[in-house]
Amino acid sequence: MAASAAQDSEREYSKIILTLDNVLLPKERIEATLSTQDGLDLEMEDDLRILGCELMNTAGILLKLPSTAMATAQVLFHRFFFAKSFVKHNYEHVAMACIALASKIEEEPRRIRDVVNVFHYIKQVSDGVKNVQPIVLDQNYVNLKNSVIKAERRILKELGFCVHVKHPHKMIVTYLQVLECEKNTTLVQRSW
Repeated sequence: MAASAAQDSEREYSKIILTLDNVLLPKERIEATLSTQDGLDLEMEDDLRILGCELMNTAGILLKLPSTAMATAQVLFHRFFFAKSFVKHNYEHVAMACIALASKIEEEPRRIRDVVNVFHYIKQVSDGVKNVQPIVLDQNYVNLKNSVIKAERRILKELGFCVHVKHPHKMIVTYLQVLECEKNTTLVQRSW
């Protein structure tokens, strides 16, 4: 009898179930984020989310990551900032950590050093620097690298290590095959 009770309690906590019912956020949670509670207006938060995704997309292209890895990084970024505040966490460090983590999740790992170098390059180009210089390997670099590693750990902890992302892209290709439209390359590329 005691053995069956122990097995029931083990089963109750033995797996995590993700469905559309428990991954979508209710409207109240989207409108009342921790960032807005910390005084950041909703428009600025949206701008930071867009900027973070654009940074990760550009970095993913420069790191030659597949589009699924970039999409995974963006999903992790959004999930993290629905649980934490932009006011208390540096969005650039979180974006770097999301790219590094997503590259591992999608089995296309990139070194933290490469991720930091690419973000440094993007920042210089966006600031209009004519002669782009490589990042100096000094104490500031070491501190930045450590901040990214800590951010990666923080993301994993906050998300409870539930970092699996089901992308709709794969489903779209399946639907196109069912509809016998997979030969229409324009449609396939646009849907992806």
